[in-house]
Order: sequence, then C-alpha cells, then structure tokens
Amino acid sequence: MLSMTEMKSDSVDAIVAQWQRERPDLELDAMAVIGRLGRLFTIAQQEIEAVFTTHGLQRGEFDVLAALRRSGEPFELNPSVLADTLMLSRAGMTGRLDRLESAGLVRRIADTEDRRAVRVALTEPGRALIDTVVVAHTENETRILSVLSGKDRRELDRIARRLLESLERDG
Repeated sequence: MLSMTEMKSDSVDAIVAQWQRERPDLELDAMAVIGRLGRLFTIAQQEIEAVFTTHGLQRGEFDVLAALRRSGEPFELNPSVLADTLMLSRAGMTGRLDRLESAGLVRRIADTEDRRAVRVALTEPGRALIDTVVVAHTENETRILSVLSGKDRRELDRIARRLLESLERDG
C-alpha cells in the first residue's frame, strides 16, 4: 500500500493546497475527500452513460427498464410504484414511459384489479435490451473499479455504506 507521500498528486490536491495557502486555519481533510468523491462521481457517471448511449438509451430509461426487469415475472409495475422506486415525479415518469413506449420497449396495460389504473409492462424487445445492457453495464462498472483489489473494493463499499447510512438517517 502506498503511503501518503508516495501517492500521486491529483486535481483535488491543487485546490486543497490553494486553500491551505490562503486559509491555513481551515481543516481541509473533509474537503479533499468530498472533492474526490465528487470527481469520481462525475467521471464514473460519464463512463456509465456512455454504455447506455451505445445501446440507444438514456440513464433514466435504463433505470425504468431495470426496475421492471428486476421486479420479476411478469415484469410489470404500477407507474406510481415505478416513480417512487426511481425517486421521480409522476410527470417525469410519464415522459420516460412515453419515450420507452414509443420505442416499443414497454407498454401500458389495464390493471386487472382496478379498471381505472394502468400498469407498465416490459415488452419482449424491452426485456432483450435490458438483459443485454445490464451485462455491458456491470462489466463497465467492474472495469471502472478494476484498479482496486477485491479487498479494497469491499473496504470502499463498507465505508461508503457507513457514510450513506449516516446521511440517510440524519438527512
């Protein structure tokens, strides 16, 4: 494992150094960690979205197809449940569903238990697409993290889980 003095400097170090020069009274460890997390998120998001784009999808459309696929047979959900699952407004969900339905990847069907309600169902082309894209997506995520050993990935996951639990509980 590299010591702090052996680690290569990055863009966040330059920002922290500037703050140290201008405000030596500030504790900047948290700024460095949050800054790196932000840069990691931005870069990883670009890498992840590139896979979706290759398959003709936007991130939000992938999320809808994935939610339907992982819901299990018969791969259909109420639009409100989908919106809640994806933390979207009803209007935002409607737009995504309209695009996916136009592409033939989902269809709206009458709810058998409530004739006033509809359900969103994954079509066969939608299922085939999400099954293909999720393989490419997980391979891409594995590639992104490949610089880390298995032990490092587990430790990073443990730390991220702990921080997320704290923020979700307090926020």
